[in-house]
Amino acid sequence: MKVDAHQHFWKYDPAVHEWIDDSMKVIRKDFLPADLKPLLDQVGIDACVAVQADQTEKETEFLLGLAKENSWIKAVIGWTDLRSSHIEEQLQHYQENKILKGFRHVLQGEAPEFMLQPSFLNGIGLLEKYGFTYDILIFPKHLDAALELVKQFPNQPFVLDHLAKPFIKDGLLDGWQQGIKKLAQYPNLSCKVSGMVTEADWVNWKPNHFTPYLDVLVEAFGTNRLLYGSDWPVCQLAANYYQQFDIPKNYFKQFSTTEQAEIFGNNATKFYHL
Repeated sequence: MKVDAHQHFWKYDPAVHEWIDDSMKVIRKDFLPADLKPLLDQVGIDACVAVQADQTEKETEFLLGLAKENSWIKAVIGWTDLRSSHIEEQLQHYQENKILKGFRHVLQGEAPEFMLQPSFLNGIGLLEKYGFTYDILIFPKHLDAALELVKQFPNQPFVLDHLAKPFIKDGLLDGWQQGIKKLAQYPNLSCKVSGMVTEADWVNWKPNHFTPYLDVLVEAFGTNRLLYGSDWPVCQLAANYYQQFDIPKNYFKQFSTTEQAEIFGNNATKFYHL
């Protein structure tokens, strides 16, 4: 099964989606399953993982509703307040819905120390008990704190979103590369090959701009902990679905058929228990 392990749906609302600023007006509209399915069919992808874009439990229920109506949405990564004093009751409640595989907080919008506060750590510490994964969405400045987080929970399945958003536009590797290598030493952490085009020059990117970053990922994680994801529709700021898909597709063409199958589906299937 080929899987897009990272994409989003929303009914655009200026208040809810205020993060979509004027520079992003191309995605100021609804993006729903009927818009994505033809794109997946075109590139031969069978299933997807829908990831939260709004930090509310209403968002989690919205995505679960879409998954219920569309069997090819195989997993939802929702949001719940992991800092809540009632987090265990929440996780017990969510455990009943088998499509809900994990959670995410937009850590890139927080100070690095946010993810190390006791209340957040308490929530992360309960995820394994209820069989949930955790998506880590950060910038390079958060890498040291993310390392401390992953270290503390060696049995918790974590996945790093969007390579931790390196400075592809500026061609910078230092700092990010070292942080990635340290994080990848922990076998409970995987990484999504996603979100690259939006970290590049939206207008003038070239496929070879991404090669140094992909080289680092393969060296650090191997091929059995990398998951392809489109980050659709956010990718449309810089590329359509086919253009962004061609970047990892062409890079990994040099790898074995088995390795390609891992990256484009099998690893996501294992990580999220699809």
